[in-house]
Amino acid sequence: MKINRLREAIKEDKPTLGTRVLSSWPGIYELVGQTGLFDYVEFVGEYGPWDLYDLENIARTCELYGMSSMMKIDEVPRSYIAGKALQSGIQNFLFVNIRDARDVEEAVSSVRLEPQGKMGIGNFRVGGYVFDNFSVSDYRRFAEDAVIALMIEKKSALDHLEEILSLKGFEMVQFGPWDYALSVGLSGEPGKPWGLSDPKVKEAELKSIKTAIKMGKRPRVELATANLDLIKQYVELGVKDFSIGTDVNILYEFWKNQGAKFREIVSKMS
Repeated sequence: MKINRLREAIKEDKPTLGTRVLSSWPGIYELVGQTGLFDYVEFVGEYGPWDLYDLENIARTCELYGMSSMMKIDEVPRSYIAGKALQSGIQNFLFVNIRDARDVEEAVSSVRLEPQGKMGIGNFRVGGYVFDNFSVSDYRRFAEDAVIALMIEKKSALDHLEEILSLKGFEMVQFGPWDYALSVGLSGEPGKPWGLSDPKVKEAELKSIKTAIKMGKRPRVELATANLDLIKQYVELGVKDFSIGTDVNILYEFWKNQGAKFREIVSKMS
């Protein structure tokens, strides 16, 4: 059975590093793996198109390079997507739009086996497709090793934060400034700062981080780049888990910056 690198790091209380990818093309995951620097890749299934074949290929590619895989799971149909991802070999899960304890219970049960959860067994990739290749105990261990992370991005989740964090079955939370800002009636225009730039949103983020640490959960933080000042601020709060970069943002920044430089150079030469 493949080792879940993210789970092992959490067991040893080590810091972790991931990156986010919207593309379902396995070549992108290979490129991340070739760096040898990341514990896991998060497939952001909430944002882009994909099919069930993609999940198996993403899982295979991460395994090839000794990385863990994670999938960001849509709110609907949460249980179906998480179950199919687990069966395909995806090792870890980030659930969006958590609002209350019922959402947490649904998320956790969707990747745990009966009787604790909803999952059964069958001819799935995670078990080698045929029953000769795995035992029920191996399958159960794979499911129990899955690291479950929850997005704290709704006002109702922050209002019931301690109740949510007191529940068992998940290890990690992440504050979502954009959706939280929307849920409290804030708005922003493209290109103008909002989200964490708003004092109310920053206060909510700090509350989520500090409360999570107090209650034994690991807060994860997403950053666009390895910004020394920001990393230092979060580490001083007790954060150990980070994700840096998203493929579409990385590409956009390159095209925007390098395209502008090229246009400037060419215009001076014309």
